[in-house]
Amino acid sequence: IFHSSLKCKCYWSCLHCAQAFFLNINCISIGSAQIHAHIHTYMLLLNPSALIICSHETKYYPFSPVVLDMTFGGGGHSKAILNSAPDVTVLALDRDPTAIHLAEDLAKEYPVKPILGRFSELLSLLSHMRIPERSVDAVLLDAGCSSMQMDQAQRGFALSKDGPLDMRMDGDRYPDMPHAADVVNTLDQQALASILSAYGEERRAWKIASAVVEARRSSPITTTRQLAAVVAGAFPPAAVYARKDRLNRPSHLATKTFQALRIFVNDELNELHAGLRAAQTALRPGGRLVVITFHSLEDRLVKRFLQGEDMSNLDEFHFEQKQRKEKYAERPKQRSEHWAPIKRKVVTPEKQEMLENPRGRSAKLRAVLRL
Repeated sequence: IFHSSLKCKCYWSCLHCAQAFFLNINCISIGSAQIHAHIHTYMLLLNPSALIICSHETKYYPFSPVVLDMTFGGGGHSKAILNSAPDVTVLALDRDPTAIHLAEDLAKEYPVKPILGRFSELLSLLSHMRIPERSVDAVLLDAGCSSMQMDQAQRGFALSKDGPLDMRMDGDRYPDMPHAADVVNTLDQQALASILSAYGEERRAWKIASAVVEARRSSPITTTRQLAAVVAGAFPPAAVYARKDRLNRPSHLATKTFQALRIFVNDELNELHAGLRAAQTALRPGGRLVVITFHSLEDRLVKRFLQGEDMSNLDEFHFEQKQRKEKYAERPKQRSEHWAPIKRKVVTPEKQEMLENPRGRSAKLRAVLRL
């Protein structure tokens, strides 16, 4: 990856030096080309495309660089990448048919190839498109729910909008796929409490599950507003103002419950793991991976995957916080044979960024280079 033949002041002879180099100097080598990537930490979460590709980089490529956007969502990241580097080809992956329609509209103006599918289906979809393994130049993996989905009341993701309790990211692609309402109205109290504890890290999971079971005896819980009211009723009145977000604003008592149900319905952690493995297979040596997560479960999974840990059993993430710390305190730190860090520490938004984009207040960004 790093060629000693390069006549460059940033010349390195070993990977160890290269890893340190990414923390301090803005010159990297891809293939036999010298590429200058100016990375400004303070703007990464506002414009993660700065870590993916820069407009002045493309002139060093003898081909059109290929960037994989996982997931496309409303297309904000893809548009930023295309505006900064018009010669880039974007592979726009999303499991949501609504997002793919937006990608198809963008493809009329830019070199965009929409791909409808889940992370776990990505490699087979790329193979069908005759895109070989280890050929993608950069991957931007934006985990979780998109703003477009949150803004549509009929999708059932948002607490602030009353709508059917759906939460399926795939929309109507799989008619037999359970809705969040199916989960809430059919599972027993123990199963519900396990979901809330594991995926929402909700300390009052048992009491919330008990309130849900009690409420559905009189009538099914079918809307987001119904569920939010039932969850709030499981807390003492003083708790209404006790929970705060990172901007020190009151956080709704049902936020963690909605997160847990969404993750469970869409199998998000397994899909995220599949997406990371697919990115590892798709990226060429020297390619870049940028991952943005929005809660601790996602970030913990990404961090350990990039460190080279065995992630085949995701159940190990479903311990209490104290048990997790004890479990991993005894493990020696590992260094991945597949990844080298571009930024050693996780990047989080500055206060001004959180004020300008409150939905990104909990975002964490990790950037690595494929070895």
